[in-house]
Amino acid sequence: MTHATTRIIREEHGALSAMLRSIPLLLAQHRQHGTLPDFAALRAMVFYVDEFPEKRHHRKESELLFPKLRARTPLSRELLDRLDEDHARGERRIRHVEHALLAFEMMGEARRREFEEAVDQYVDFYLAHMAMEEREILPLAERVLTPEDWADLDEAFARNRDPLTGCEPDEEYRQLFTRIVNVVPAPIGLGAAA
Repeated sequence: MTHATTRIIREEHGALSAMLRSIPLLLAQHRQHGTLPDFAALRAMVFYVDEFPEKRHHRKESELLFPKLRARTPLSRELLDRLDEDHARGERRIRHVEHALLAFEMMGEARRREFEEAVDQYVDFYLAHMAMEEREILPLAERVLTPEDWADLDEAFARNRDPLTGCEPDEEYRQLFTRIVNVVPAPIGLGAAA
């Protein structure tokens, strides 16, 4: 039986993966055409990555799911520690991406490569992190957590759902997600393809 928490985590990972993969594609299209990207769209995309997954999704994993796993089994403790460290490092990594984006926007072409490299490194890091959670941690959780554990997790993960998975955004985020959907090029948004 797959629990709601597992489904929600996989859906949020899917939305984030699509967002992360679309940034390098967008950058490559603009580089190929010799144009500068739409910086407002890039800022919205990077802000989404920082605001939703880094501050909400990771917190629920590190503060709710991982402690329950540690309490139920000695298996994967080193891996859980590494994933918690990834969550902490993710905060610094996204700051580096945001700074590189600002430098690219302010300084122009001379800073394109630095931003593209920062994005590529962040995307590789994050995709590997999510794959590890899905391959190792979620199946372990399905095996060892109790019905009471799942009830607590399902309730917590059902709150503050990611609007890019089709959920209604909180009022404070409605404008951000409307902007992303309308400005960011397909396949993430409704904007014209770059």
